[in-house]
Amino acid sequence: MRTPDRGFTLVEVLVALTVLAIALAAIMRSLGQAIDTTATLRERNMALWVAQNRLAEHEMRRSWPAVDTIDGDTEMGGARWFWREQVSTTPEAEIRRIEITVWRVPDDTHTSARLVGYLRNNAGSKPSGT
Repeated sequence: MRTPDRGFTLVEVLVALTVLAIALAAIMRSLGQAIDTTATLRERNMALWVAQNRLAEHEMRRSWPAVDTIDGDTEMGGARWFWREQVSTTPEAEIRRIEITVWRVPDDTHTSARLVGYLRNNAGSKPSGT
């Protein structure tokens, strides 16, 4: 009496390979999204540091900026960053509002970071740029 051969049929092998392919595709997609998220977070973090550095520079210099919009660029983390500072008045005469917007590509509409800060006029300070 002959015993039947034990093993997988071709259909079973194909089903197993299909399930494996679907699982690997899902894993690859998740890894790709994680990499994209990490890159985006790194860009936003660097842009926020650029904005914080601009505000800290005003604080350290104890400057009293004139009401104006100023564009500039800086290098940080091996990349060039473009920023815009919009200085405006507040209801309190001794305080100025400064909004700093940072992006990676010149004249881009995609903002990487935006920071709003307030500067207090130190006694005897004159508006810078005047």
